[in-house]
Amino acid sequence: MLATIVSAALQGIEAEPVQVEVNAGEAGEPKLILVGLPDAAVKESDDRVFSALSNSGFRPPRTRTTINLAPGHLRKEGPCYDLPIALGILAATRQFPGENLGDWLIAGELSLSGATRPVRGALAMARLARRLGKRGLLLPGLSAEEAALVEGVSVFRIDSLDQAVRFLDGTRPQQPLAPTALRDLAGAHPSRTDAAGDFAEVKGQHALRRAIEVAVAGGHNLLMIGPPGSGKSMIAKRIPTIMPEPGLDERLEILGIHSAAGRTLTGETSWQARPFRSPHHTVSDVALLGGGTIPGPGEISLAHHGVLFLDELPEFKRSALEVLRQPLEDCEVTISRSAGKITLPCAFMLVAAMNPCPCGYLGDAKHECRCTPPQIQRYRARISGPLLDRIDLHVEAPALSIAELRSAAPGESSAVLRERIAVARGRQTARFKGGRTASNSRMTQAEIRRDCAIDSELGDLLQHAMEQLSLSARAYDRILKVARTIADLAGAERIAAPHLLEAIQYRSLDRAVFY
Repeated sequence: MLATIVSAALQGIEAEPVQVEVNAGEAGEPKLILVGLPDAAVKESDDRVFSALSNSGFRPPRTRTTINLAPGHLRKEGPCYDLPIALGILAATRQFPGENLGDWLIAGELSLSGATRPVRGALAMARLARRLGKRGLLLPGLSAEEAALVEGVSVFRIDSLDQAVRFLDGTRPQQPLAPTALRDLAGAHPSRTDAAGDFAEVKGQHALRRAIEVAVAGGHNLLMIGPPGSGKSMIAKRIPTIMPEPGLDERLEILGIHSAAGRTLTGETSWQARPFRSPHHTVSDVALLGGGTIPGPGEISLAHHGVLFLDELPEFKRSALEVLRQPLEDCEVTISRSAGKITLPCAFMLVAAMNPCPCGYLGDAKHECRCTPPQIQRYRARISGPLLDRIDLHVEAPALSIAELRSAAPGESSAVLRERIAVARGRQTARFKGGRTASNSRMTQAEIRRDCAIDSELGDLLQHAMEQLSLSARAYDRILKVARTIADLAGAERIAAPHLLEAIQYRSLDRAVFY
């Protein structure tokens, strides 16, 4: 007998339908044959499924059984097909009536006892079930809670193979999970900003604090340059605490990406705070950009609507840094592999930190720098000019003396900074209302001409600075965007000279001076 069940395969952060076809009762040697481009985890499902069937009180097939995962050109990975395969075997061997199996989208991993375990990509599967017009979605516990965030689809929590069978044959009906509001879920899973610390704990570094406020207010990329121990990493980890909380749409996008990567299953993703990703400098190009045999999200996509922090920037491989150039401009990355092509969102704020020289003490008042000029030049040349152009603010982070640390009063708290930044973001939201631009850093050329207009006197000032610092045309636009953000923080309608001069100051480490 032939039984067919609908499941799903993840392609990036989206799900594609997979038909699980089970044909039992074939003549020949008793064995199970699995076809349809399965990976190793899928091939191992027969052992898990047979044990789950036996321990749940069902009879494993005693004839030749063929399982086909269609379409055949789509690579299948992970253990999410255990539950649909087991149900297909039971229906094909007539151990329970499976006439309505095609009405549902089913996924789940099985333990040897028959209990279910959560799977990756529950949000994508819920969107797929809604698009296909399915009667509902059957998923394990935590995965079902995630899927309940998607409106317009009935999600049923299945904790065991026996429960799934009793639900489908009508002997144990149950109600779908109530749609979970993201606001309620955020309250149940508190933010991690408390663990990240508060900006009030940062002493001194007033220029750096100001630069970070400007960067967050406009969504600009930031580079901090200073000796070891100046607090660059400590400050960077506190940046999410001053970022406005993500909106409902942003939060759903964040959870969708992290669900596809399996991060929500391990509790690595906060349901409320913006993501903060800090990969080690040994990270590979694929881990940073995304990809793999079956393309999936990398670090830049996991930082979507959040912060990507690259500490010790020159220590990253040159190839890994260069792959950031296009995503920084387009806020998305397209990955092409033999298994297919996917496009992943990656609208993140880049925050980078580095030492001024290989030893780290160039310009330090208490430590002597032992680096030669060629060594310093080679060290800084690891960061290409085009990548440096895409970083809007370059700011120094000088080391503080012990006396300054003892005498410095606590700075403004994260709550105070977040309130000012929220007001500036509100001005940007009103300015770009009805368009696709979310912040000043994402302004188009037309929006720059409209919202960053300056008079001839300021134009001459900017031209002189561009010539003196040997800046590129891209840096010209970015200075105007930063100046617009500074004006928003000041509540000004137009860019004035102080706003432009401060924006130019944040490019003082660029090009000729930097190298």
